[in-house]
Amino acid sequence: MKDAVPQEHRAQAPASVGCFVLTISDSKTPETDTSGALIRELLSASGHRVTGHAIVRDEPAQVTAVIRSGCAAPSVEAFVLTGGTGITSRDSTYEAIDALLDKRLTGFGELFRMLSYQEVGAAAMLSRAQGGVVQGRVLFSLPGSPNACRLALEKLIIPELPHLIREVRR
Repeated sequence: MKDAVPQEHRAQAPASVGCFVLTISDSKTPETDTSGALIRELLSASGHRVTGHAIVRDEPAQVTAVIRSGCAAPSVEAFVLTGGTGITSRDSTYEAIDALLDKRLTGFGELFRMLSYQEVGAAAMLSRAQGGVVQGRVLFSLPGSPNACRLALEKLIIPELPHLIREVRR
């Protein structure tokens, strides 16, 4: 028997969530940003609103400036970031986001890496994908790979996004 509480929470959740999509990359352009375009497409196809999108370099100050600006906009209820989550010397998104989070959704990163392991094997451990809450908004930081973005959105984010927003608003 399914637990009635999560079902009740989902029933009370908003049907559509305003999402800001941020690509973090030193090399992507609007024409080559396949992951950002895929995220926007999947969110829209699921009935969510893309309230804005941007591409910034993998510089903590640029990443945090966009997040802070989005937090000032009532239309932004969630952020979906792609890129900068690896372990190269230029990958600094994890640290920039970690410093902003009010609450961490550690289960998101754990589940993402578990699902990713089924697709890419042990290389999944290189991902520092994370989720959390910043100033009353839900935030997910994903790898730059389109396959990783599709996996995270289809299996984890889209199924729970309205429920997460309902919980953050309480």
